[in-house]
Amino acid sequence: MGLLDGKTAVVTGAARGIGKAIALKFASEGANIAFTDLVIDENAKNTEKEIEALGVKAKGYASNAANFEDTAKVVGDIHNDFGRIDILVNNAGITRDGLMMRMSEQQWDMVINVNLKSAFNFVHACAPIMMRQKAGSIINMASVVGVHGNAGQANYAASKAGMIALAKSIAQELGSRGIRANAIAPGFIMTDMTASLSEEVKTEWAKKIPLRRGGSPEDVADVATFLASDLSSYVSGQVIQVDGGMNM
Repeated sequence: MGLLDGKTAVVTGAARGIGKAIALKFASEGANIAFTDLVIDENAKNTEKEIEALGVKAKGYASNAANFEDTAKVVGDIHNDFGRIDILVNNAGITRDGLMMRMSEQQWDMVINVNLKSAFNFVHACAPIMMRQKAGSIINMASVVGVHGNAGQANYAASKAGMIALAKSIAQELGSRGIRANAIAPGFIMTDMTASLSEEVKTEWAKKIPLRRGGSPEDVADVATFLASDLSSYVSGQVIQVDGGMNM
């Protein structure tokens, strides 16, 4: 028996990185997986095959998560294909870093739309389904910079702080319908996004972390699995930092 047997999870931005790790972990615990990415390319198809190899149903959907109408259609297609939606992980995200005084309006708008508006879009589309089922778990992927801020990432930090506040608000609005909402705030996680950093920068980051290492996508996936499962049936409106004890 897996922790998520019989459940269907929607994971946005899951063709790679943290989203992929979450999808694979959920699948290993018995969940059927619908995942989205901007395009379903060869990499996404390979992710689909990896998930299916764990013995569950899996399908990737091309989705412009920042578009309200497109998201509603994709969620409708997922519901038709899978019959239910029990878990939503809002993971889709980008960075467009720059100092505030040099940041363009486009840099700001792109990050807010992809990171925060996409979460609103998916919650808006999935919540009615969960309300009819009288159960559901929504997990917003935030960041420690959404808790503490970070120079050069005002747009990203604002979007991730919004993800935390969104989860807390949803928890208050929909708790009476059996829907829980929480946020995860990862710290320095070793993904494609951080792979481009120099070894010197990675070493300096590690010195600031009490556990003296960067986290893995699987570290985040384990916490997401807890929040998606009945192990956290009385946990809602919380933000859990997965950061090795780091205080920025």
